[in-house]
Amino acid sequence: MATVEEAKALICEICKNLYAQGAVSGTGGGMSIKLDDTIVMAPSGVQKERMEPADMFVLNAAGGVLEHPKPRPAPYKPPKLSECSPLFMAAYELRGAGAVLHSHSLNAVMATLLDEFAPEFSVTHLEMIKGIAGHGYFDNCVVPIIENTARECELTGRLREAIQRYPKANAVLVRRHGVYVWGRDWIHAKTQAECYDYLFEAAVRMAALGISPSHAPGPPLLADGHAGLANGTPAVKKARLEQAKGAATRPTAIVLDIEGTVAPISFVVETLFPYARARLASHLADTYSAPDTQAAIALFRQLAVEDAQAGREPAAPAVPPAEAGQEAVVAAVVASAYAQMDQDRKSTALKALQGQIWHAGFLAGELRAELFPDVPDALVRWRAAGHKTYIYSSGSRQAQADLFGNTTAGDLRPYLYGFFDTTSGLKVEAGSYREIGLALGADSPAHLLFATDVEAEAAAAASAGWQVALVVRPGNKPLAEGAWQIYRVIKSMEELV
Repeated sequence: MATVEEAKALICEICKNLYAQGAVSGTGGGMSIKLDDTIVMAPSGVQKERMEPADMFVLNAAGGVLEHPKPRPAPYKPPKLSECSPLFMAAYELRGAGAVLHSHSLNAVMATLLDEFAPEFSVTHLEMIKGIAGHGYFDNCVVPIIENTARECELTGRLREAIQRYPKANAVLVRRHGVYVWGRDWIHAKTQAECYDYLFEAAVRMAALGISPSHAPGPPLLADGHAGLANGTPAVKKARLEQAKGAATRPTAIVLDIEGTVAPISFVVETLFPYARARLASHLADTYSAPDTQAAIALFRQLAVEDAQAGREPAAPAVPPAEAGQEAVVAAVVASAYAQMDQDRKSTALKALQGQIWHAGFLAGELRAELFPDVPDALVRWRAAGHKTYIYSSGSRQAQADLFGNTTAGDLRPYLYGFFDTTSGLKVEAGSYREIGLALGADSPAHLLFATDVEAEAAAAASAGWQVALVVRPGNKPLAEGAWQIYRVIKSMEELV
């Protein structure tokens, strides 16, 4: 967008289209576009399909009026600055938006009434979710809902609070009123408004059919009485055949490693680790008194003591007691964390602290997990076939849940049954796999399948009686010469089951 005049003409064109869709009827709704420090805004109380460029207000970045439109002759009313103005300004200020749309779409209104007391709208597993920035097909796309007021401008405080509480949402619904949607520019805002409206309508129609729009679709049933339901799924057919034959090797549970198995090592090494390292000191300082942070600090103290007692070299640096003061404690923990990261040591203490930092990053939308493209479809297929899938990683369970809840493909947690970390034991020790097997209630360890890219982990799982698959991925270390003869080797999750 180059000029103010172009923005004026564009608002007229888009509002005319919105009117045709029933979104800005009866003079309702509006739009504004931001050009550097200048904002062009549609007036209030006018027929949106009959607006002309000369009817637009021009504002400065603070919302002050720079240019008043000239009144049209009767029966047109004198132009009035939209009561949406402070709400539009909230999106510009808090989200750095380049354009904001407000509509009274009936789909948006009905979406707020799916549950009259719900503070948010949510929908998942619909293709158009991919049109919302930062979301994927598997995501639970959430939009906050605020209660309506008698006057539009009185909504400002509620809308600002919702924008801040829901950093991943690019819209705010107003109950029994409509929706505000923003984007980085007018194309982005328009696209997202259309996608949101599609999702609102789809959710309302799904609810009318008795289908929950906010829950992932369940797997086809494998029981004999539901054969018709399962017949369309090849994976389910195969599973039923194997069950009928009593195939002993069919795993009752699949356990996956993360780094180098389902996620590229490059994502962990080049994104997650640097993200945590850069924020170690500030996170400890900002959350020093929080119970989780104090628990992590205690783990660092304990690790240093254990290393000293075991004569480990290099040992984790000592962490002074709380009496030494926050500054000294934080400096010691940061030094220990840096040393462990440089040694690629995967201690429970380090993973707990990193997990806290990543949790904040995922929550803020600053981190999105990258998985190999075959992984999401495999998780869906396995669940449909009756397989239960778990994760076993050196990262904390919270970090694992955050990662799978915030992938570029969306929220994949509905396809996982649980998470295991080093509190179950080290991944290179057979006892850890025996412990997990007990937790899973497996009749036999031979019914459990572990996939990893690390040969020492594969050896430990195999020693515990598990089925094992070594995973070869781009960027992984080459396997040892004899590994191909000892273990089953796969290159994709499509080959695992």
